[in-house]
Amino acid sequence: MTAAKLDALHDSGRNLSAHVDLTRARRPGREVQRVNVDFPLELLRAIDQEAKRIGVTRQALIKLRLADTLNGR
Repeated sequence: MTAAKLDALHDSGRNLSAHVDLTRARRPGREVQRVNVDFPLELLRAIDQEAKRIGVTRQALIKLRLADTLNGR
């Protein structure tokens, strides 16, 4: 399929998932590296409580708070 045809499908609002190989998709500049971090149990309980309060996962809360801190919030 040509890029022009794919653009036309997109512009018409059609579902493009049949034309895209998501197994090869990547987000440049957003590569992920797994890390292990040890937390004291009391801190982990507080993290879990806050994550539950705002309705996100533990991992999401940790990422949010780190990003906020590093961005100067």
